Amino acid sequence: MDTDTILEGLLKENNSKIVMVVMDGLGDIRSPEFDNKTPLEYANTPNLDALAKESVCGRHIPVMPGITPGSGPGHLGIFGYNPLEVVIGRGVLEAVGLGIELKHGDVAARANFATLDGDGIICDRRAGRISTEKNKELCGILSRIKEIDGVKVTVEPGKGHRFVVVLRGDNLNPAVDDTDPQHEGHAPLQAKPQKEEAVFTAGIINKFVERARVLLQEQQPANGMLLRGISSRPKIPGLKERFKLEAAAIASYPMYRGIADLLGMTLLTAPDTIEGLFKAYIEFHNKYDFFFIHVKGTDQAGEDGEFLTKVDVIEKVDRALPILYEKRPNVLAITGDHSSPCPMYSHSWHPVPVLLNSQFSGTDDAVRFTENQCNIGGLGFFESRHLMTVLLANALRLDKYGA
Repeated sequence: MDTDTILEGLLKENNSKIVMVVMDGLGDIRSPEFDNKTPLEYANTPNLDALAKESVCGRHIPVMPGITPGSGPGHLGIFGYNPLEVVIGRGVLEAVGLGIELKHGDVAARANFATLDGDGIICDRRAGRISTEKNKELCGILSRIKEIDGVKVTVEPGKGHRFVVVLRGDNLNPAVDDTDPQHEGHAPLQAKPQKEEAVFTAGIINKFVERARVLLQEQQPANGMLLRGISSRPKIPGLKERFKLEAAAIASYPMYRGIADLLGMTLLTAPDTIEGLFKAYIEFHNKYDFFFIHVKGTDQAGEDGEFLTKVDVIEKVDRALPILYEKRPNVLAITGDHSSPCPMYSHSWHPVPVLLNSQFSGTDDAVRFTENQCNIGGLGFFESRHLMTVLLANALRLDKYGA
């Protein structure tokens, strides 16, 4: 019997409130140049530390030991889905998050503007993190490509260097490899079909990339582009169907809004500050059962190797935390979707710290919210897909199993 079948007979509804604060890429490893500490250990976090003493802590494994998750699988896990079974492509997440009405059969790709040298080699996969305003200008140029071989092409700007390409037409198949080699020092890859049915789609993508290269060749620093996460919209049950939760998302980045939208969450306006994110929860407290609050800065700092910037984001979350206490949720979880260690400049496989507080959570010996303290926490190490079940139990939304 699988988890979904067990939960189906145990779920019940009440007026409890569950808040999940996700500091993206939160987990880290110790950096010798910063007193051999992680950003969580280095940060001054009196509010998180006080909360840890009243809570139970642990570490969750996003996919399985040793496997580095993308943001999609990372979030699917903490929302109670098995990321090995439920797959949502990054292109779909980005497109839906930007408000594009993605139909079944469409193919979407997440794209980065990039910097190429005179030999066509990637110097910077993010084009110096160009501004969103510059992004819009460049997407306007790429929007001159409206159709290729009968397939409609839509280009939509995202934030910073990111944008989305959507293909709509007959006989499209998303089983196509990325053009992003994931590292500088390489040329962009050709889009290759993974199976015969995707040959046509791969050809469309390669023709788009070639036309885009010509249009961007005089642009600096964004004279190239990379595509990844080529995918189509899946059919998956939302949080209301699976867990009887009226859920809302307070997230600003398109990808995370996309995940939330696909899982049936209401997308609330997300202010630019962490204080604003928490105040949005206060404003809508009475309307929803479950709140997903997303903080992006920790992940961006980890991917850029900016230790002190990651520390700063953590400290901002700590200072803003009392705002949540104005209407304290019955269950509060603070965690990340994956780890992004500063020394690695990337996502990693390391287990993610998690703190859980409720009237019934109990406490453990953790006195700070850090990786090492979470190692001794009462939650132990567990697969992230079980986090939602633990939250539901703490919210008294699960009946007893068996006689």
